[in-house]
Amino acid sequence: MRKQHVKLSDADREFLENLIGRGELTVKAYRRALALLELDRGQTYTAVSQTLQVTQTTLSTWAKKYRESGLQVLADKLRSGRPIEIDGNQRAKITALACSDPPEGYAEWSLRLLADKVVELGYCESLSHTSVRRILKKTS
Repeated sequence: MRKQHVKLSDADREFLENLIGRGELTVKAYRRALALLELDRGQTYTAVSQTLQVTQTTLSTWAKKYRESGLQVLADKLRSGRPIEIDGNQRAKITALACSDPPEGYAEWSLRLLADKVVELGYCESLSHTSVRRILKKTS
């Protein structure tokens, strides 16, 4: 008799089978759902890892997360990442400023002049000329 690595509830098993049957999953969620179903059917970690082409460590992590949080294992947790420093409204203001007439004594806007003016006008606390270049490059 094979050891059952994951014991799915009847509701979870039915939900996963329906989810896989519909075919609307991302590859990541599909692999996780299929792994849970196969482990519930009594397959070994080795067999499932070879079928899904993932490591046994990954499988054991998915099984552990299922035991801890249920079907939340199908979706990744949100990652904090780096916060957005310059939002779309600020980008629009910078672009509009670049399209406006340059200050007196200048024939055209330079990136450094734009960066200094943006900070002076209070659009953001600090801004480098390279950031101005990237913003303008995306809008052109």
